[in-house]
Amino acid sequence: MDPALWSSLSALLGALVGGGISWLLNRQQLANQLRTLQEQHKVEFMAETTARHFLSHKSYTDRSFETLRNHLGGFADDELRKILVRAGAIRVYREDGSEWWRLLSRMDEYIERKQLDQIAREI
Repeated sequence: MDPALWSSLSALLGALVGGGISWLLNRQQLANQLRTLQEQHKVEFMAETTARHFLSHKSYTDRSFETLRNHLGGFADDELRKILVRAGAIRVYREDGSEWWRLLSRMDEYIERKQLDQIAREI
């Protein structure tokens, strides 16, 4: 083979190996930084996880703000509302003026259940 071809192939191989190592190191560094940030903000992350847990219950698509406040103690009302929004929840008010929250990702399930309830009432 031509020496110019060998040098080109070896340069390409070196660049690929170096790029791969660099990518792996950056990926590992990013994962480490994410773990560090999660540890620094553990209270907020756990509060969001807990809120998501309560709002993901298979029997209940909605939860009252009072229920969530009782289970997620230690937060002011507005701070808890911010946590719920970060968890992916939306707020709705019922006819009696009470505040209820549901996950936006479960909106289709809520609509379907509401339609089934309406059909059941008509029967």
